Amino acid sequence: MIVATTEAVAGRDVTECLGQVFGVVVRSRGIGGNIVAGLRSIIGGEIKEYTALVEDTRRHAIDRLVMNASLMGADAVVMMRFDSGSIGQTMNEVVAYGTAVKLKPL
Repeated sequence: MIVATTEAVAGRDVTECLGQVFGVVVRSRGIGGNIVAGLRSIIGGEIKEYTALVEDTRRHAIDRLVMNASLMGADAVVMMRFDSGSIGQTMNEVVAYGTAVKLKPL
Protein backbone atom coordinates (compact mmCIF):
# COMPACT_ATOMS: atom_id res chain seq x y z
CA MET A 1 0.00 0.00 0.00
CA ILE A 2 1.36 3.39 -0.99
CA VAL A 3 0.69 6.19 1.50
CA ALA A 4 1.51 9.65 0.18
CA THR A 5 1.12 13.13 1.60
CA THR A 6 0.82 14.47 -1.95
CA GLU A 7 -2.34 14.48 -4.07
CA ALA A 8 -0.78 12.20 -6.68
CA VAL A 9 1.63 9.27 -6.73
CA ALA A 10 4.63 9.96 -8.97
CA GLY A 11 4.52 7.92 -12.16
CA ARG A 12 1.01 6.55 -11.49
CA ASP A 13 -2.43 7.75 -12.53
CA VAL A 14 -5.44 7.66 -10.23
CA THR A 15 -8.25 5.71 -11.89
CA GLU A 16 -10.82 5.80 -9.10
CA CYS A 17 -11.40 7.73 -5.90
CA LEU A 18 -12.85 5.42 -3.26
CA GLY A 19 -13.44 8.05 -0.60
CA GLN A 20 -12.06 9.16 2.70
CA VAL A 21 -10.24 6.73 4.93
CA PHE A 22 -8.88 7.09 8.44
CA GLY A 23 -7.19 5.39 11.34
CA VAL A 24 -7.96 6.55 14.89
CA VAL A 25 -6.03 5.64 18.03
CA VAL A 26 -6.46 6.89 21.60
CA ARG A 27 -3.74 6.02 24.07
CA SER A 28 -2.83 6.79 27.65
CA ARG A 29 0.35 6.35 29.65
CA GLY A 30 0.11 4.37 32.85
CA ILE A 31 0.41 6.10 36.21
CA GLY A 32 4.09 5.15 36.45
CA GLY A 33 4.90 6.73 33.09
CA ASN A 34 2.99 9.88 34.03
CA ILE A 35 4.94 10.17 37.29
CA VAL A 36 8.31 9.76 35.53
CA ALA A 37 7.24 12.26 32.85
CA GLY A 38 6.14 14.71 35.54
CA LEU A 39 9.52 14.46 37.24
CA ARG A 40 11.31 15.00 33.91
CA SER A 41 9.24 18.13 33.27
CA ILE A 42 10.71 19.71 36.41
CA ILE A 43 14.20 19.49 34.93
CA GLY A 44 13.12 20.47 31.40
CA GLY A 45 14.04 19.03 28.02
CA GLU A 46 12.50 16.21 26.05
CA ILE A 47 10.02 14.02 27.87
CA LYS A 48 10.89 10.69 26.28
CA GLU A 49 7.91 8.85 27.75
CA TYR A 50 5.48 11.12 25.88
CA THR A 51 7.59 11.21 22.71
CA ALA A 52 7.47 7.41 22.57
CA LEU A 53 3.72 7.47 23.25
CA VAL A 54 3.05 9.85 20.34
CA GLU A 55 5.39 8.01 17.93
CA ASP A 56 3.79 4.63 18.72
CA THR A 57 0.31 6.12 18.43
CA ARG A 58 1.09 7.66 15.01
CA ARG A 59 2.49 4.35 13.74
CA HIS A 60 -0.61 2.54 14.98
CA ALA A 61 -2.90 5.14 13.34
CA ILE A 62 -1.13 4.64 9.98
CA ASP A 63 -1.48 0.87 10.34
CA ARG A 64 -5.24 1.28 10.87
CA LEU A 65 -5.45 3.71 7.94
CA VAL A 66 -3.76 1.15 5.67
CA MET A 67 -6.01 -1.66 6.94
CA ASN A 68 -9.16 0.40 6.29
CA ALA A 69 -7.93 1.43 2.81
CA SER A 70 -7.16 -2.22 1.99
CA LEU A 71 -10.68 -3.23 3.04
CA MET A 72 -12.01 -0.63 0.57
CA GLY A 73 -9.89 -2.17 -2.21
CA ALA A 74 -7.49 0.77 -2.47
CA ASP A 75 -4.02 0.68 -3.98
CA ALA A 76 -2.95 3.88 -2.24
CA VAL A 77 -3.89 6.65 0.15
CA VAL A 78 -3.17 10.17 -1.04
CA MET A 79 -3.22 13.48 0.82
CA MET A 80 -2.49 11.64 4.11
CA ARG A 81 -2.42 13.90 7.15
CA PHE A 82 -2.29 13.59 10.92
CA ASP A 83 -4.42 15.32 13.51
CA SER A 84 -3.91 14.94 17.22
CA GLY A 85 -5.37 16.14 20.45
CA SER A 86 -5.79 15.42 24.11
CA ILE A 87 -8.74 13.85 25.83
CA GLY A 88 -8.64 14.84 29.46
CA GLN A 89 -5.17 15.19 30.93
CA THR A 90 -3.91 11.67 30.38
CA MET A 91 -5.06 10.56 26.93
CA ASN A 92 -3.67 11.34 23.48
CA GLU A 93 -5.69 10.91 20.29
CA VAL A 94 -4.08 10.63 16.85
CA VAL A 95 -6.01 10.42 13.59
CA ALA A 96 -4.35 9.57 10.28
CA TYR A 97 -6.61 10.41 7.36
CA GLY A 98 -6.55 10.72 3.60
CA THR A 99 -8.24 9.67 0.37
CA ALA A 100 -8.28 6.01 -0.70
CA VAL A 101 -7.65 5.60 -4.45
CA LYS A 102 -7.16 2.97 -7.12
CA LEU A 103 -4.10 3.40 -9.32
CA LYS A 104 -3.52 2.53 -12.97
CA PRO A 105 -1.31 -0.57 -13.13
CA LEU A 106 2.31 0.00 -14.18
